[in-house]
Amino acid sequence: MKKIVILISGRGSNMEAVVRACATEGWPAQVVAVIANRPEATGLAFAAAHGIATAVVDHRQFDQREAFDAALAEAIDRFAPDLVVLAGFMRVLTAGFVGHYAGRMLNIHPSLLPSFAGLKTHQQALDAGVRLHGASVHFVTAQLDHGPIVIQAALPVLASDDVTTLAARVLAAEHIIYPRAVRWFVEGRLALDGLTVVLTPPEPQWLFADYTAGEGV
Repeated sequence: MKKIVILISGRGSNMEAVVRACATEGWPAQVVAVIANRPEATGLAFAAAHGIATAVVDHRQFDQREAFDAALAEAIDRFAPDLVVLAGFMRVLTAGFVGHYAGRMLNIHPSLLPSFAGLKTHQQALDAGVRLHGASVHFVTAQLDHGPIVIQAALPVLASDDVTTLAARVLAAEHIIYPRAVRWFVEGRLALDGLTVVLTPPEPQWLFADYTAGEGV
């Protein structure tokens, strides 16, 4: 039984999607803890209501990023996880922290990486005039919003889209692909070949979604 620790900063809707999928799909895994860097993160209440241990490591209590990361790693390691899942965890992590969890830490980013790394991805996509936008699940490396890609979801950018509508449709896709990627990991189906993620047995590592009608293809 694989153990999963999820890190959040706010509501943690992707955390909720992973927790629900783990239970309903009968993964060989358990979400053993949800840890937030903000005590007011509302996702903590969801985790506690589902019998999951919670903890807070408030980044505002630390003067240096390295000190925060050390305290965070200590909190995580108390649960001895096989996988660390970043679900809207809004902190830039140090290279030492990332190295400690190399090959066993996943993140989801709201763009089709390597395009539009960083913040305000939906505005970046609209400003660039792209016709496709989406989300990517990737292994975390020291380079921000980079790392071997596990799965991506693409969806059309509509003429009527603004940041709010585009973000909502991308988030719906995230809730599909993130649990799928985590399940592949806990089933032992993911391997790294350099910068390429190999899924065994193979299946599509992409999703094309038309959420204008609330449906994915």
